[in-house]
Amino acid sequence: MTLDNWLERYDEQDWKTQSEGTVRYALVGLGWWTTDVAIPAIEASSLCEVTTLVSSSKEKAERIAQTSDVETGITYDEFHDGVAADEYDVVYIATPNAYHLEYAETAARLGKGVLCEKPMEADVERAERMVDACDTADVPLMVAYRMQTEPAVRRARELVESGFIGDPVYVYGNNSQPLLEMIPDPDQWRLNPDLTGYGTSVMDLGIYSINTARFLLDRDPRSVQAQLYSEHEAFEGLDDERASFMLDFGDGIQMVSTASQNAQQDTMLRITGTEGQLELSPAFHGECQLHVKKGDLSVDVEHTELDEVDEMEYEFDYFADRLLGDAEIHPDGEHGLFDMTVVEAIHRSDETGERVEIETR
Repeated sequence: MTLDNWLERYDEQDWKTQSEGTVRYALVGLGWWTTDVAIPAIEASSLCEVTTLVSSSKEKAERIAQTSDVETGITYDEFHDGVAADEYDVVYIATPNAYHLEYAETAARLGKGVLCEKPMEADVERAERMVDACDTADVPLMVAYRMQTEPAVRRARELVESGFIGDPVYVYGNNSQPLLEMIPDPDQWRLNPDLTGYGTSVMDLGIYSINTARFLLDRDPRSVQAQLYSEHEAFEGLDDERASFMLDFGDGIQMVSTASQNAQQDTMLRITGTEGQLELSPAFHGECQLHVKKGDLSVDVEHTELDEVDEMEYEFDYFADRLLGDAEIHPDGEHGLFDMTVVEAIHRSDETGERVEIETR
């Protein structure tokens, strides 16, 4: 692959196999992410539409449905009872982590596909139950790793696969944000261990570095050594206000990663090889940019054909594309479940002070 040929197809949606058809979405959980990000993304998509909104409040569901030009708004209880089930094909779950399972199980019982926000659930056992419920009902399950449809990430993966940077040597990732400045409420769910799960910084932020590295390298980590730290009173009951960990991907490939919910916003992922280097910076919040270095070559690549790439729009269209055709879903339930085992191993390593082998079922 020459760099010029690669640049010509930088914004290509190479995953797309379908150009016609519509998949109807029910959106469960109407926080700001759903209302400000997911609904506009689906409206802009080519294969999707929102037909049902689900909230704890009937008034809220109907109000947002009316302002968003969506036909139906129902409560969580009505969703579990199968109300309006003939009005949607799949369910997008964007509630706090510890509630994902119950809505996935209901969707599976109703014969609906499931697109579940990451991380899958609050712990490994509940994530396993989600996979099993969808497998038993024979419904598709995808975990919402939007970075896997981001063109910059997909082109970087191609460069790694082609040997452009030689053999990968090491990876460095960081994802941090000042959560309490963004949402000045210490009682928010991301700081509630009963709702977020193992912790907050790794579960909510570090998982981006972990999963994107897995995708770029096309391999999974084997073991981890971690150190976590918390001191701010808002993080009481959570051990990872700050987190650092090293993952062993085998063949000498090491990844060092950091994450914090109480630091300056910064997102990046860098892969260094024997012949070159790829860096995504910014990586996980806002438009992703790819920087390529090899010898004397240094190229900063921005999206060339599209004014703006909406990873969420692509994510919804990707799931719809897979349902309308027969192509394989890459970030499926087992894929997301593995990330949960990695996160659990990170917290266990901090507790024991030892390197922990990452187990798979």
